[in-house]
Amino acid sequence: MARKPAVKTAEAPDFRFRRLDGGFLVTNDFGGHAFLSNSDFSRYSTGRLAPGSKVYDGLAAGGFVKDRLNFESLFGNWRSRNESVFYGTGLHIFVLTLRCNHKCAYCQSSVAGEKAENLDMSLPIAKKSVDLAFQSPRSAITIEFQGGEPLANWDVLSGTIKYARLKEKRTGKKLTLALVSNFSLMDEAKAAFLLENEVSICTSLDGPEALHNANRTYAGGNSHKQTVKWLKHFNASHDSQYGLKYRVFKPSALLTVSKRTLGRGREVVDEYIGRGLEEIFLRPLAPIGYAKKHWGAIGYTPEEFLKFYKEALRYILRKNQAGVKIREKFAVLLLSKILKSRDSGYLDMRCPCGASTGQLAYNYNGDVYTCDEARMVGWGGDDIFKAGTVRDKYEDIISSPTTKTVCAASNLESQPLCHRCAYRPYCGVCPVVNYEAQNSIWGQMPANYRCRLLTGLFDFLFGLLRDAKSRSVLETWVNAGASR
Repeated sequence: MARKPAVKTAEAPDFRFRRLDGGFLVTNDFGGHAFLSNSDFSRYSTGRLAPGSKVYDGLAAGGFVKDRLNFESLFGNWRSRNESVFYGTGLHIFVLTLRCNHKCAYCQSSVAGEKAENLDMSLPIAKKSVDLAFQSPRSAITIEFQGGEPLANWDVLSGTIKYARLKEKRTGKKLTLALVSNFSLMDEAKAAFLLENEVSICTSLDGPEALHNANRTYAGGNSHKQTVKWLKHFNASHDSQYGLKYRVFKPSALLTVSKRTLGRGREVVDEYIGRGLEEIFLRPLAPIGYAKKHWGAIGYTPEEFLKFYKEALRYILRKNQAGVKIREKFAVLLLSKILKSRDSGYLDMRCPCGASTGQLAYNYNGDVYTCDEARMVGWGGDDIFKAGTVRDKYEDIISSPTTKTVCAASNLESQPLCHRCAYRPYCGVCPVVNYEAQNSIWGQMPANYRCRLLTGLFDFLFGLLRDAKSRSVLETWVNAGASR
C-alpha cells in the first residue's frame, strides 16, 4: 500500500534556549543564535517547523537544522571564537612595585604605602620576566606594566622597556607595551620616553572630580586634576603625531563602579566624553582583595549593578544616535562573540578562562601566577594559583598542575548549570572569583554573584539586539573593533 510522503521538517541538533520577553532565544555550540516566537519555538523544538519559511531559512543558516549543517563555515566560526586555545599566552602583566601613593576605596591590587621597602621588582627579575614572556609560542605578545604605581619604580620600568624592545628586534616577535598608571608621578621627560617607545597609556577615571577623588584618595592632593591633565597631554600628542617616526596611541581610562557610582551613570559618561575619550568600560567591582574585606561599604548586588548599567548604556546609545562618538567596552566584548563569532580578547569570558593560557602575572619578587587576580590572592598568603617563577621555563608553567586545574575548573562543559545555559557559547567563569567568593574554584552557579550579573547583562544585550535603532549602534561598535 502506497504511503503519503512525510513532510520534511526542521530536525533540531543540540541547542539551548532561554525565555525572553515575547518569545525564546535559541543558541548552539557554533555560536549561532535566533529569536523565535512562542509558536515558532514550539514547532521547532518538536520537529514540526516546515521548510520554506523565513524562520526555517534563518535557523538553517545559523546551524539549527540537522540536515543543513555547513560544517566548514560553522567550525570556522567556532575556531574564531575560541582561537585563544591554539596560540599561547599573549598578555604578560608585570607588577613592578606594590608601592602606591593612592588609597583607593576598592583597590584589588594589594598595594602598600609609597614609602614601603623591599616591594619593588629588580631589573634582573624584570629581564627574566621579559625572557619568559618571549618564550610564549604566540607570534605577538603584550607586556603590561602595573603596580602599585609603576612609575614609582621608574628606573626598572624604563630599563625593562629598553630590554623588551631589543628582545623584540632580536626575535622578530611583535611586541605591544602598555602602562597602567594613576599619573601622579608623571612628568614631561617620562611622558616623552613612553611615547617614543610606543607604550600605550591607560589610567583610572572614576567620573567627575568629586566622585573620582572620593574613590581614589591621593596623599599628594587632587587625583582627578592630575588624571585629566595627563589625559589631555596624551590626547594632544596622539592628535599631533603626524610626521613622527613612532606611533602615538590614544590614551584610555578604566572606570571601577563602586557603590558611590550607582545612580550617577550619566555624569560618568559625560565626564568621559568631555575628556576626549571614545570608550568607557562600565566594569563591575569584583569581591576579591581589599574590596572583599570592605564589600559592605563599597559593594552592591548584581541587580543594583544591572540597574546602573542599563541606565548608563541606554544613555550612551542615545548619545551615539545624536552623533556623539563613544563606545561601551563591556558590550563590545560580549557582542564580539555574539555577532562576529570572534574572540574579543577578554580573558574572563573565555572557555577555559585565560588563566596561564592567555595571561600570566609576574609579581615583583619573580613569582608567576595564572592571572593578576590570582596574584592578589597570593599576596594575601594563599599561593593556590601560583604557577611557577621567572626562573622556570614557559612550557613548565603552562603544563603545571596549577594551570591544568584552573583550566579544568573554568571549562563550562564541567559546570552542570553552565553546560545547559543559553549563554554558554559566549560566557566564561573565573575560578579566582569563585574561590574568593564561594571558597571553591568550581563555584556554585545558582548562587554565584558573577553568574547572576552576567546572565542579566546577556538578557539585556539580547533584548537590545531586537530593537533596530539600538542594534544599528551596537553593530557599528563591534565593526569598529574588528577594524582595529
